[in-house]
Amino acid sequence: MNAVVIRVRGQVQGVGFRPFVWQLAQEFGLTGRVWNDAEGVGIEAAGPGLDGFVAALTARAPKLARVDAVEVATFGGALPPGFEIAESRGRGAETRVTPDAATCAACATEIRGTGRRQGYAFTNCTHCGPRFTILNGLPYDRAQTTMAAFPMCPDCAAEYRDPADRRFHAQPVACPACGPRLWLEVAGQDMPGDAVALAADLLRAGAVLAIKGLGGFHLACDAANPVAVATLRHRKYRPSKPLALMAQEAALQGVVVLSGADLALLRDPAAPIVLAPSRQILPEVVAPGMAELGVMLPYTPQHHLLSDAFGGVLVMTSGNLSGEPQVTGNAEAREKLSGFADAFLLHDREIARRLDDSVERSTPPMVLRRARGRAPGTLALPPGFEAAPQVLALGGQMKGAICLTKNGQALPGHHLGDLDDALCADEFGKAVADYRALFDHRPELVAVDAHPGYRATQAGKAMGLPVTEVWHHHAHMAACLAENGWPLEGGNVAAIVLDGTGLGPDGTLWGGEVLFGDYRGFERRFWLKPAPLIGGDKAAREPWRNALVRLDQAGLPDWADALFPGRPRDLARQAAARGINAPMSSSAGRLFDAVAACLDICAEGQSYEGEAAMRLEALTRHAPDQGCGYELTLHGTEFDPAPLWPAMRDDLRHGLPTEVIAERFHAGLGQAFAGAARQLVESGAAQAVVLSGGCFQNTRLLSAVEAGLRGLPVLSHRLTPANDGGLALGQAVVAAARSLGGAESR
Repeated sequence: MNAVVIRVRGQVQGVGFRPFVWQLAQEFGLTGRVWNDAEGVGIEAAGPGLDGFVAALTARAPKLARVDAVEVATFGGALPPGFEIAESRGRGAETRVTPDAATCAACATEIRGTGRRQGYAFTNCTHCGPRFTILNGLPYDRAQTTMAAFPMCPDCAAEYRDPADRRFHAQPVACPACGPRLWLEVAGQDMPGDAVALAADLLRAGAVLAIKGLGGFHLACDAANPVAVATLRHRKYRPSKPLALMAQEAALQGVVVLSGADLALLRDPAAPIVLAPSRQILPEVVAPGMAELGVMLPYTPQHHLLSDAFGGVLVMTSGNLSGEPQVTGNAEAREKLSGFADAFLLHDREIARRLDDSVERSTPPMVLRRARGRAPGTLALPPGFEAAPQVLALGGQMKGAICLTKNGQALPGHHLGDLDDALCADEFGKAVADYRALFDHRPELVAVDAHPGYRATQAGKAMGLPVTEVWHHHAHMAACLAENGWPLEGGNVAAIVLDGTGLGPDGTLWGGEVLFGDYRGFERRFWLKPAPLIGGDKAAREPWRNALVRLDQAGLPDWADALFPGRPRDLARQAAARGINAPMSSSAGRLFDAVAACLDICAEGQSYEGEAAMRLEALTRHAPDQGCGYELTLHGTEFDPAPLWPAMRDDLRHGLPTEVIAERFHAGLGQAFAGAARQLVESGAAQAVVLSGGCFQNTRLLSAVEAGLRGLPVLSHRLTPANDGGLALGQAVVAAARSLGGAESR
């Protein structure tokens, strides 16, 4: 009888793939063996049902698996009489590491039942539970995880060894007799009794709790208690940034409007935070000025038990000092979070790596923060990159994230925070070493942002490897191209790139561009008229500065004087005139700030990045469609926003609601940039339009631009962030494209 050796590549470890193969082998009457190794899953098999067996490997794969390839060759060796699951072979990382997965329905039912795992906060199986957050090395076996510290009891060991059990080779398998434990700690003392019930009582009483989860700590309180939320904000020095919420599905339905797509995303094994329209039921202090709330379902048994016991909606925000990375260790939490939390809900399973919650939208689909549940998923590199070298790309300064390429795949790293913070910069260094070791990555070149002051750029240049510098907005464009599978030789595109700031080749700070080019190179065809950023970085924190310069450019200094009487306008104007700490910038983000300031939104200052723009977008949620927006005049290659200011002032004088004014601004900005990109496509120069940059997280702007591009091929972000969290992917493919040679197609 013919025998074959089968190689299955993809996300096939830690997802129950071997027991799935074993069960298929019984069904199709095969003999042989299956094992994990550095390349994925290996199978040697013989029997009359081979053809059906091979087809089923892809068609019926486990829910968490992603099968990239099934390779079949003749096998001439000896096979066992039955079908066995063999030990893992070797080390290395040609295979895929599975992200952490939310508690499955079977485990959720089990913890609410009467069996030995009733109420057990660390229940899991091959279909759910921790993966990346507990992994120390490959292959993915228990000895290579933080569960190695918990020897299995006889009952768990029997489940682990039984191929017919859903816990067969579930590496974190545990129960109350042998696994991690949960306890509540107040003032350094363990509290006797049910830790979850005690925690729920404290939350109902208005306390703030520090809760250890999968990838770090959360700070939690009762979302319906304005005093508790205000206390958390005061203690954390987080005056207005929206707070994430967690509750069971029925409770969430009471505070946000959930579409079918929202529910599908919430129920996804990645269990991200999902942005959904607010019903305006919860206190305003939860998300001041926002029309949406970020909500998530419980994604660990511990969260399920706490949500059941509490019964309502919890604030569940990152447990960290402002600007620092999320806390992960118990001792670190006691040291850093004791000033925030009235009690600690702790456990004794170590966290191998820090992972924030992912943040996403369902409609239109987009990832705003790529982290727990999504990392370390991979993307196939586009056609033409098959021979690309291994590249390590290090991203930018804000929303730090790295990217590795290897064997036709891109591996974007998880969100690391802003590298301005020293501890986030330390986390960046650890992540580079961690990913390289975990995925057996041996870079042949390093890709970095062209800004010499970025910490990631400096780190890349210190590695002693060939370095490719990539301009910030070219990286944005290339990231969107790569995510959408645009071929290396796919031709030129027109890219609308709108964000805060990034260094351009002319030495100014870009942020409102229409680029023309491909992976290898680009030209800047159109851009927003530059304005000085008075005070440098202060301009990003104090929107009045941006309004002042834009109104002065438009010949309306009297309106600026009337709007900002208490600000140092004369000094600001002198700095702008002399170019003292006032770099020129075409930033679309700062234009949003200027419009917001004229509407008295965050005029004096923003407490978090993008606050003014987010509040401005929130106003449009209830505004009627205005058709045409405020005009931005195209003079040659520059979009001049001067005409919008007198039109806006007239609308204010006539008493138009701020919602209508915000809508007209979004519509006008979108129409202007879409019109320029359309020219490039309709002339035959560009083959498609790319939309990238952090401003495209704004769904109203995105829809305005897409409306202006109707009928054209448009590429946008869905799987990777449009913001700086996606830069490293773009850097990686630009560096790879240049290394492969060939001429720029523009």
